[in-house]
Amino acid sequence: MQNNTFPTLFVGQSIQKLTEIDSTNNFLKLMLSNYGPPANGTVIMADHQTAGRGQYGNKWLAPAKKNLTVSFFLKTDFVLATNQFNLNKAISLAVHDCLTHFFTEDCKIKWPNDIYVGNKKIAGILIENRLQGKYLRDSIIGIGLNVNQTEFYDVNHAISMCLITKQELDLQKVLEILCVALEKRYLELQAGKNLDKEYLQNLFRFNIPSLFRCNEDVFEGRITDIDNMGRLVIESGNINRNFNIKEVSFVL
Repeated sequence: MQNNTFPTLFVGQSIQKLTEIDSTNNFLKLMLSNYGPPANGTVIMADHQTAGRGQYGNKWLAPAKKNLTVSFFLKTDFVLATNQFNLNKAISLAVHDCLTHFFTEDCKIKWPNDIYVGNKKIAGILIENRLQGKYLRDSIIGIGLNVNQTEFYDVNHAISMCLITKQELDLQKVLEILCVALEKRYLELQAGKNLDKEYLQNLFRFNIPSLFRCNEDVFEGRITDIDNMGRLVIESGNINRNFNIKEVSFVL
């Protein structure tokens, strides 16, 4: 571990940099099993992540030393298990805050765990919580952020900060801004601030007629809300339908 001079109270004050690892989230979970919880705000950063994971087993692959592949350890014992999607809102807004520090393009939170610029993905988030009774105990926050990558296998659906700003960015500086944003949103969540309005304001295709797919059914609707369980609320044919993660997808 190394100590940092980021302008934060705790997030990013302790960072462990790895040359190569299968998954920074897996590394942190192994730390928890073998040594117990690290300091609140500890960061694990990898130059190359060989088996990065997105939500529900999706892969997140990135070339070495081009993108930001990091995991944060956060104490979240103030978050009710029934309200854990509020943590998702705080983390999503933090990543959004970080990105909009560097550019002014239309950056949106794509429910439930991606960040898009236009119709292209620029970041993914994987949150893994441990429970303790009615509350969370702690959380591992994995974030993959496309920073300096210029070529993508699926170029029609991916973009990077470098492609937007037309210049290569310092990964350490991006990490610093991300840590500052993450700590700010974490403290807001801890203080009980309601983030619903900001989240909806920055939600991808919120209140815009869009096409969605549910199983084999394609239908038109518009996102009107996120319910207390974190489900997407879509109004279609004057009826509100609530969808869990993986039950519905955009047709882009």
